[in-house]
Amino acid sequence: MWNSLKWTLTGLVILLSVALAGLVGYAVGGDDADNDSVAVPGQGDDDGGDTAQFGILDEIEGVLQDDFINPGALTPDALETGAIDGIIASLGDAHTVYIPPTDYQSGVDIISRSFEGIGAHVDQDPTTGEITIVSPIRGSPAEKAGIVPGDVILEVDGESTEGWSVQDAVSRIRGPEGSEVVITVRHPDRQEETYTLNRTTIDLPTVFAQDARDADGNIVPDLAYIELQYFAESSVNDLRTELERITSEGYEGLILDLRRNPGGALDATVAIADMFLDGGNVLTQVDRDGGEIVYDAEPGGEATEIPIVILVSNGSASGSEVLSGALRDHGRARLVGTQTFGKGSVNHIHELSNGGALYVTFARWLTPNGTLIEGVGLAPDETVELDPEELNNELINGYGPQMTAAIDMLQAEIAASQ
Repeated sequence: MWNSLKWTLTGLVILLSVALAGLVGYAVGGDDADNDSVAVPGQGDDDGGDTAQFGILDEIEGVLQDDFINPGALTPDALETGAIDGIIASLGDAHTVYIPPTDYQSGVDIISRSFEGIGAHVDQDPTTGEITIVSPIRGSPAEKAGIVPGDVILEVDGESTEGWSVQDAVSRIRGPEGSEVVITVRHPDRQEETYTLNRTTIDLPTVFAQDARDADGNIVPDLAYIELQYFAESSVNDLRTELERITSEGYEGLILDLRRNPGGALDATVAIADMFLDGGNVLTQVDRDGGEIVYDAEPGGEATEIPIVILVSNGSASGSEVLSGALRDHGRARLVGTQTFGKGSVNHIHELSNGGALYVTFARWLTPNGTLIEGVGLAPDETVELDPEELNNELINGYGPQMTAAIDMLQAEIAASQ
């Protein structure tokens, strides 16, 4: 058994070495990003260095086969899965994940962290390892039930999520339209709640626009509001259309809402930053050897002059943090809300010879001023704390304390420039 497993593990070790050296194929958690595949070795010289490297596994298996009280547990599949899980766990990186063949071939969307069934983006908290709701999707079963950014998923159908990867959570929560799933979450205020949700087909929106609204829900006619929920190819064109409308109609300021935007494709993120910046650095990608790739904006964006305030929360992750950091570092925007999620790693997916895949972190992002995003996030310029119910109501209704703070900040900036 260990001979075949040895080559599986050898392939994983080689794959990790190659991937972390910086092969292209990056994504900001987006399903339309470029992905590279690497073949895993399937044969070799058993008398070579691999025998010395993995010989201890044969030794351990022999001891277990002779002495372990439950020999029925020593199946090849169980030993192989345990060895692979051990390698991944030893890396200490929540975003490097092994996807078993059955899950990968069934189309589990590990990259976008989205559940087709309930409409919520998730990630693994880099500090606690808990499976956390980054953001529910507008109009989804998750949002309608009251699930909010920052909720920790404790159980799925009565099974504890302790020790789960994102892939484990996705594979258990998604399912056929019309079927039910029972989810227990711990809200940011530490209260626990159980939901029975009906799975449905989720049409992922990307851009929602309206006039800004004050604390009483009244329209503020000179200020535009855009909620950007995802960074995808379609969102680039949709946002460009809205920005052209806003500038042509003479709006004096823009509130850009990223509070439930979990990221998306890197090329879309850079393209959107380009709309607000008249040149300059958008982000710097740094690999493990210190190699850098710098992404710059082109001169002449669609909205390089209009004042901007960005609404952020712990539901703002990855591409949202890249965009927020870039616009703030260039003096184009200020941030209102709460600390962002802290997902600033660059990942790509590699298909394996067994039909599974490995999702690998190979670089980190820095904002133009050199700020590290991963595991830290971005602090807002003005913090406005909301409890989960208040935040959910504001996201649904379009107005509330955070929106009011953004309006006040934007109007003060406009008045100072006149």
